[in-house]
Amino acid sequence: MTEILQISQLGNPSLRQQAKPIDNVRDERIQKLVDALIATAASANGVGIAAPQVAESYRLFIVASRPNLRYPNAPIMEPTAMLNPRIIAHSTEMVKGWEGCLSVPGIRGLVPRYQAIEVEYTSRDGQLHRQELTDFVARIFQHEYDHLDGIVFLDRVESTQEMITEQEYQHRVIGQL
Repeated sequence: MTEILQISQLGNPSLRQQAKPIDNVRDERIQKLVDALIATAASANGVGIAAPQVAESYRLFIVASRPNLRYPNAPIMEPTAMLNPRIIAHSTEMVKGWEGCLSVPGIRGLVPRYQAIEVEYTSRDGQLHRQELTDFVARIFQHEYDHLDGIVFLDRVESTQEMITEQEYQHRVIGQL
């Protein structure tokens, strides 16, 4: 059975460090970490998780959009490991959307993100991928990408007036859908 990892919480220094590039994507330790991140995100109802969130300083994250209790309207996609990801280009249009984080439980914030991004990453099998992401999946990518540079979503909230508890979010925002 794949290990479920402990998720670092806000204040843990691992969340504020610059993650290191992965030299060998086929390394057994990296492959096991990919499996553990996928399992950890699923068990925590996350739509993404980055290696620094489990105190592993690697430029690696999982994007795993699917409807769940935290994001009932999320689109469905296969969990995708993105190693050494980069944002190559982005739209000029920015869109604010509610974000939460497995490392910042109980809080949501309205975060401005690019509506569309062009990205490049290496998959777990060593293949280089280039694609355009939009809307919610682009938001997940940007959120997880920030983790690789020691940034949490609270750093991007423009005003404390745009923060809300998870309970209030579930009542006010999800309840309206």
